[in-house]
Amino acid sequence: MGYIHCCAGLRRSKSYSVEPEGNYLSAQLDYLEECPVCGHTVAQLTRVDLDNKVSIYRKINEKAKKMFEKLKNSILFEKKPECRNSKMYSGFYLYYNEYGVKKKCYSNLSSLKIGLFENGD
Repeated sequence: MGYIHCCAGLRRSKSYSVEPEGNYLSAQLDYLEECPVCGHTVAQLTRVDLDNKVSIYRKINEKAKKMFEKLKNSILFEKKPECRNSKMYSGFYLYYNEYGVKKKCYSNLSSLKIGLFENGD
């Protein structure tokens, strides 16, 4: 999945790898069928040439649909997002010794009192 900037925000779009033409190394087509805010259809072609210069070609609404239909034959593959397992917590605990008792530190490392021993005086 790619992102297209529309209506002051990044919108998720379908991302395709396109066969580069002419003096370009790579080309990527991002296609947003409908913006959730304004309802526009947006197509954006991003190309990188031999000098590593990036050129962006962007069309909106009917022109975007025509551009997508024109480039449909030169699409190599659709880029799929990587599946990331997003955990809300970490499985790692820092074990430490406070007053001779082994404890787990869950999050706040700044409040640790490592290496303290009770004095029997």
